[in-house]
Amino acid sequence: MSTRTIGIDLAVRGEHKAIVADELGRYVTPLLRFHTTAAGLERLLASAREGDSSCELQAVMEPTGMAWFPVAVYLLRQDVRVYLAPGQQVADLRKFYKRHAKSDRIDVRILVKLPAVNREHLHPLVLPTAAAVACQRACRQRDRLVGQITAIRNRVLAIDRFAWPGLHGTVFAQPFGPAARWFRECWYDPQQVCRAGVAAVRQAWCASQLDPDDDGAWTTALVQHAEQVLALYGSEAAYLDFALLQSEVSREQAHLRFLQAQEHSLRLGVIRPLYRQLHPGRHLETLKGVGQESAAVYASYIGDPSRFDSLHAFRGWTGLVPDSRQSSDQQSKGLHITQAGPNLIKKFAYLDADVARLYDPQLAAVYYDQMVHKGKHHNQALCACAAHLLDRVLVVLRDKRSYQLRDVDGTPVSDEQARRIIAERYQVPQEVRQRTNKQARRERAERKAERQTKRESRPR
Repeated sequence: MSTRTIGIDLAVRGEHKAIVADELGRYVTPLLRFHTTAAGLERLLASAREGDSSCELQAVMEPTGMAWFPVAVYLLRQDVRVYLAPGQQVADLRKFYKRHAKSDRIDVRILVKLPAVNREHLHPLVLPTAAAVACQRACRQRDRLVGQITAIRNRVLAIDRFAWPGLHGTVFAQPFGPAARWFRECWYDPQQVCRAGVAAVRQAWCASQLDPDDDGAWTTALVQHAEQVLALYGSEAAYLDFALLQSEVSREQAHLRFLQAQEHSLRLGVIRPLYRQLHPGRHLETLKGVGQESAAVYASYIGDPSRFDSLHAFRGWTGLVPDSRQSSDQQSKGLHITQAGPNLIKKFAYLDADVARLYDPQLAAVYYDQMVHKGKHHNQALCACAAHLLDRVLVVLRDKRSYQLRDVDGTPVSDEQARRIIAERYQVPQEVRQRTNKQARRERAERKAERQTKRESRPR
């Protein structure tokens, strides 16, 4: 049975464009145009089968926003095999065919040729279930909320640093605790604080009942600090209006409370129920460093673990493998990771690996080897640990069993034994960390640049 390939160049708002080619790469249709409707897609499939109604169809498209999703769903429902082509592959092939030109006509012809040019790197699309899609979207929404919360926290702290220099080092241990928030709402003006005095500020704090366990002993340090701020800025407030500044931080904190409530509701009311529906055994949480939030990301994005033929294919999908540049017996070192795959997978794998290496001897050994023997810096070593952690995630999902801590020789160990092994064998010396930290790398790069400049400036 013959196979025909449909190359589809998706548009976000306009018409999609497609062209059909046979097994030899010969075009069997002119450029076709259609919209994301059942009728339009039905006409596309009819045109693709014209002249050979029994042929098998496969479609190749580049993921453009979410425009690919309804098209892919319809095609899969019609038993059409679908491939999502990585954007970098399409760009590289476009440079080969038309280096100095780009158009929809060129793109659609490139997409239809990809199965013949690079079939081993194209994997059939496996759509997640509705629950998995909902969990993925909820995880991305939570990640955006966390980013906004972090940005507001940083803005408020930046205001504190210039309006009340040294505030959190001398007065508040928790910059966003109940006392610090109340201070910004009610007592951000140092003149008001000095006029009221310690007793009045302390009495107002106790009357607020925001934290019954806090007796307000910090108010003495606050009044002393307010006097220092006035000595710095002056009592005439010629350059800084603390009343308006208090209104600004109050608005920021109100927005912060709203976002935190939204994140809390999303995490407990949406993500966790969906995660427990997708992964009822909750075996992922037996991996050190993996909590419910990261487990929800892994379970929803990976979906059916059997869709990966090997760990090599799975690592390629995650994007946590370095690029390779090799010629003869020479191989480049320190290359960036490929960064393919979902960003949330890489983010949570990196964060979880930073915790897991402190509890899992095998990951601690990987980190130690990367830092001590291979000269990697902390981030590079953590990326290697993250790749190994994701291997364990795939195995746990595939085998549906809990994770067992083991020594590097495969011997099962308890949590206490694992911590003892790590402390005895895999503690990275401080001089190694100083050798590979960011400052040392920058200094080496500057010295190298200076030597290069001296060589180039020598008279010939």
